[in-house]
Amino acid sequence: MRTEPASAFRAARDVLLHARSDSAAARRDFRWPDVGETFNWAIDWFDVIAQGNDREALVIVEEDGRESHTTYAEMSARSDRLAARLHDLGVGKGDHVLLMLDNQLELWESMLAVMKVGAVILPTSTMLGAADLQDRIDRGRVAHVVTTFRETPKYADVTGDFTRIVVGGERRRVDVVPGRPRRTRARGRVAPRRS
Repeated sequence: MRTEPASAFRAARDVLLHARSDSAAARRDFRWPDVGETFNWAIDWFDVIAQGNDREALVIVEEDGRESHTTYAEMSARSDRLAARLHDLGVGKGDHVLLMLDNQLELWESMLAVMKVGAVILPTSTMLGAADLQDRIDRGRVAHVVTTFRETPKYADVTGDFTRIVVGGERRRVDVVPGRPRRTRARGRVAPRRS
């Protein structure tokens, strides 16, 4: 694991934290860090601080008061597994991935996983309907959509050559649009999109 980019990133971050109430000092003292040509925030920053780190990274509180707690080390491991799965499904460097998830663990691990494979994240609200999704998929040149089973009906009338990846809950499945890679491993079912 490379630590030099993490050190440079931390030093730049610390300048901003120190000057957080003094914008003139922040403008004067901040310099973009030299993190190299291939800096990947999820790998070169998050995974470095997550290694062996059992402190809480994420706490999600549901409307009914239930809480889930996830450590840095768990987030790193979970996002590594999801990144490998996304790669197996054809998600690659530079691909545009639309994330349509609520505030749930899968949102945060998906963001890290998408970064780890070098793809571009296009976050979107679960409030959108088919017309807005079509617009985002077309203008964003989306190759893959990550969403929940509950949100999949919104894509029934959305056209395009994109992979639909369902995460979270008891029903895990991948529905691949014709023309996309048809590879899968582990849990998940790959099937052609219904017309």
